[in-house]
Amino acid sequence: MGYSVGQVAGFAGVTVRTLHHYDEIGLLAPGGRSHAGHRRYDDADLDRLQQILFYRELGFPLDEVAALLDDPEADPRAHLRRQHDLLTARIEKLQKMAAAVEHAMEARTMGINLTPEEKFEVFGDKDPEEHAEEAERRWGGTETYAESQRRTARYTKDDWKRMQAEVASWGERYDALMAAGERPDGARAMDMAEEHRQHITKWFYTCTYEIHRGLGDMYVADERFKAFYDSMRPGLAEHLRDAITANAARQTGEA
Repeated sequence: MGYSVGQVAGFAGVTVRTLHHYDEIGLLAPGGRSHAGHRRYDDADLDRLQQILFYRELGFPLDEVAALLDDPEADPRAHLRRQHDLLTARIEKLQKMAAAVEHAMEARTMGINLTPEEKFEVFGDKDPEEHAEEAERRWGGTETYAESQRRTARYTKDDWKRMQAEVASWGERYDALMAAGERPDGARAMDMAEEHRQHITKWFYTCTYEIHRGLGDMYVADERFKAFYDSMRPGLAEHLRDAITANAARQTGEA
């Protein structure tokens, strides 16, 4: 007997109205009718609906979907191969967009009060404005973000240069510490981790030990941050992560 329009709507996650519209424009006409004249969909109809929804998800207008599906020279496998390629490309694009939004979050926090020219001077080849609005929508509701925005809004170019000089000095000293063979849970490494935490608190937002531990994990997991710290010395990101963890345990009295 096939499937009713309500059943198909439930399977596919679309509305009954959508299925009626597809029928009316000839995009998806059900294969049969019940004795009472109600639409009944068979397995071939469900396969076609799946193809329609794939193409719609990829942004194809309905008339193009119809033309693609009704092409007599195309077989179902060709549609699936094409959709697989298109979906793979879209996934890659979305992954790049997600990375850009994360990048923008960092850039907005670091350079909110600079001119575009000064922002490029500070960040080199990074684009601080890319997807900035998306970053603000995604993280703008957090108190940490708000605090950082309030502080950085007052900073001048000279402020940013002083902050960068502190970072450079810290990086040189941490490099020397690692060259001397200091373990991450050694006193010197933990002191450097504490200085790192206080630097964040001084310039951006109140960095608790819990937040600092989370940042340490991010410095290793996020390729951009890992590359930044490892540019100071290979392996520094992981060493710092472990020093942050050890320092947090020392400062909070955890075992």
